[in-house]
Amino acid sequence: MRDRMSDKDERTEPGKGEGGHPAEETASADREPTDPGARRRVSRRAMLASTGGAAAAFGLGGYALGRRTGRDNVAPSTHPADTTYAFRGAHQSGILTPAQDSMFTAAYDLRDIDVRLVRKLLRDWSVAAEQMMAGELVGGQPLADKQAAPTDTGEAWGYPASGLTITFGLGRGLFVDAKGRDRFGLKSRMPGILAEGMPRFANETLQSGDSDGDLLVQCCADDNQVAMHAIHNLTRIAFGKAVMRWSQVGYGRTSSTSRDQQTPRNLFGFKDGTNNIKAEDPTAQLDEHLWVQPGDDQGDWMAGGTYYLSRRIRMFMEVWDRLRLGEQEQTMGRDKMYGAPLSVTAPTSAKQEFTAPDYAAKAGGAALVPGDSHIAVVSPEQNKGRRMLRRGYNYTDGIDSLGRINAGLFFVAFVRDPRTNFYPILSRMTRSDALTEYLQHQASALFAIPPGIGAGDQGVAEKLFKGVVA
Repeated sequence: MRDRMSDKDERTEPGKGEGGHPAEETASADREPTDPGARRRVSRRAMLASTGGAAAAFGLGGYALGRRTGRDNVAPSTHPADTTYAFRGAHQSGILTPAQDSMFTAAYDLRDIDVRLVRKLLRDWSVAAEQMMAGELVGGQPLADKQAAPTDTGEAWGYPASGLTITFGLGRGLFVDAKGRDRFGLKSRMPGILAEGMPRFANETLQSGDSDGDLLVQCCADDNQVAMHAIHNLTRIAFGKAVMRWSQVGYGRTSSTSRDQQTPRNLFGFKDGTNNIKAEDPTAQLDEHLWVQPGDDQGDWMAGGTYYLSRRIRMFMEVWDRLRLGEQEQTMGRDKMYGAPLSVTAPTSAKQEFTAPDYAAKAGGAALVPGDSHIAVVSPEQNKGRRMLRRGYNYTDGIDSLGRINAGLFFVAFVRDPRTNFYPILSRMTRSDALTEYLQHQASALFAIPPGIGAGDQGVAEKLFKGVVA
């Protein structure tokens, strides 16, 4: 899953100030704020012009942040790009956090090392992640020794935190090798979901080198370079212990994780994912669909965690662009302007996007929302109420050999159990969704996302290693 960094645009949104950037504040990782102003773009030029001596300030006290706990009710920062999210909490950040504008995700394969070095890598990553999420430099004083390599790679020196979140995941390869042998003494603790792996689906052409992996790092931010800085530093820290298997850069989020965020558009120009999990949903619903529970498989160390699933989906835009508007809408099941389901016969407001589709409504004997339309196939009400938290991004990777834009959707979902909340829905989509004609699934990944990092934890997934590593 290789992609290029994409420059962000600058725009003013209705009801916002110049640049569309109201004030933001620090939030707890286990229940992130949903202020619609908390996720606005800001140009790097404007940030650097307004932050003055931030570079010097960021060089102080970095290592101490490796022990910082979550903070609530902190006063708003003086600049919107200074938004920070707490690294510690009941759940990892970057899941319910209001979806940022940019994403850089990478998967790594572990080398043949001792399990103690695996745990040390995750601890070292955690310290660095906590520092970077707070807008600090890795190591605190990266230029203190002129005779040593800097402890921070430097491309975000002087940059605000930009709402950076870093999410860690564990793949099947952490527990067993390709032949099923116990790699690090952790096989007995492998969740059955990872042991089974993701099944194959119709109409997919997966590239194994761009799929799965042993460890996952998802970095999301409102600045491409801040996300890149995070992946760069974590990759440097992993040298000798893990090597990057694949990476994916995303822009223009295609999902909203808060009701205060507008539903964005995919590269076909439609709003999608309207009725998926939001941060404001009742705790009971989040527990049912999103978070692993203590009684679940491996719940002793996975409770409070979730499962990450991604699909790199190529979108054949040149073919789609030649469809008549009516055909596009019939394929999606929604009005293209407002996102309203086609059962709303005269959409006049953006609010109608959230009108429940009436799949029984007909005109001239034909269903207003076709049975093979995208929303009719994948919506929760058509799949026993099963829901997922979506957190996908657009991607672009130049052109192919035919001169077509190589672009599409990096689909990301978090669920408590993909066997009930993801696989059946994706199976229906790849077999009977009219939209599939214009898509190609090229890569796939499945990772266990451990729970949040507690105040006394030295790193992510500490409970997994308990009793295995002294």
